[in-house]
Amino acid sequence: MSHRIAVIPGDGAGPEVIAEARKAVDALGLNVDWDELPWGTRHFHETGAMMPVDALDIVRRHDAVLLGAVGDPSVPDHVTLWGLLLPLRQGLDLWANLRPARLLEGVPSPLAGTPAVDMLFVRENTEGEYSGIGGRAHRGLELEVGIETSVFTRAGVRRVIAHAFELAEGRRGIVTSATKSNASRFGYVLWDEVAEEVAAEHPDVRYERVLVDALAARMIGNPMSLDVVVASNLFGDVLTDIAAELQGGMGMAASASVAPGSETPGMFEPVHGSAPDIAGRGIANPIGAIWSASLMLDHLGENDAAARLLAAVEAVCRNGPRTRDLGGNAGTTEVGDAVATTVRDD
Repeated sequence: MSHRIAVIPGDGAGPEVIAEARKAVDALGLNVDWDELPWGTRHFHETGAMMPVDALDIVRRHDAVLLGAVGDPSVPDHVTLWGLLLPLRQGLDLWANLRPARLLEGVPSPLAGTPAVDMLFVRENTEGEYSGIGGRAHRGLELEVGIETSVFTRAGVRRVIAHAFELAEGRRGIVTSATKSNASRFGYVLWDEVAEEVAAEHPDVRYERVLVDALAARMIGNPMSLDVVVASNLFGDVLTDIAAELQGGMGMAASASVAPGSETPGMFEPVHGSAPDIAGRGIANPIGAIWSASLMLDHLGENDAAARLLAAVEAVCRNGPRTRDLGGNAGTTEVGDAVATTVRDD
């Protein structure tokens, strides 16, 4: 089976970590055709847009997207986000963002020495607080107003919560729903009602509803009690960054934006951002990008290859070499080489 992958190296440290992810995938010996797309900040400075107008059509001709990172101090963050990431997520209807959070052996963490931490976050990815609906009025005046509208549709809420329950059935069988329905009277009340309906359809899965502030505290105090966490766009964004720190830092965190049940190409990316402060220095941690590539392979049906790649990541985290953020002194390429070698020697 062959796979055509659109690669968006992006900005900052993105190209550095994506090169290592590609190297690790190539070590598996799969039939992969990499198609590099030069989108991002440079494209913005050259054309006034982060990606071409036919970007969605280009992406749809591929089986998946492997993305490095986008963002640069020369362009406002909201321009880069709404110029590339969100148009791809929403335009392709990649409604589920999956973020595994596991504490691997050998990785320093505030939770080091505690029992196994293995959480999976299922974040609604196309609506909610990041709907893009709103506006500003009375600009420059003392009474200037900015309005941001959250959008919760029954269909959008149901599909992401149902997917969380489906995933939990193959894990420990616990779904925790993040909410704030005590203060948000409409969107999160709908969210809770739909969650109760879906929970009734999955009697073998234990369901709990937890206020998001209490859930954030529980992630610190008792993360072992959590299995699958389903959350809105904003809550999922915040909670998963907390989870990333618990698993060793942003350099460890991987993500998948997918549309389960469809043939739409998913988008897979590390979540650490472009890290312009370390870009070009060869010290960025490539593990998040390589782990994202493992998620991509799993989504493409290459389950054995995905498992081999993740096992290699685990072995390198356990035995070294490690980058500076994990207490080592290895560079990006050295860690990528170690993962690729481990894959080939498996």
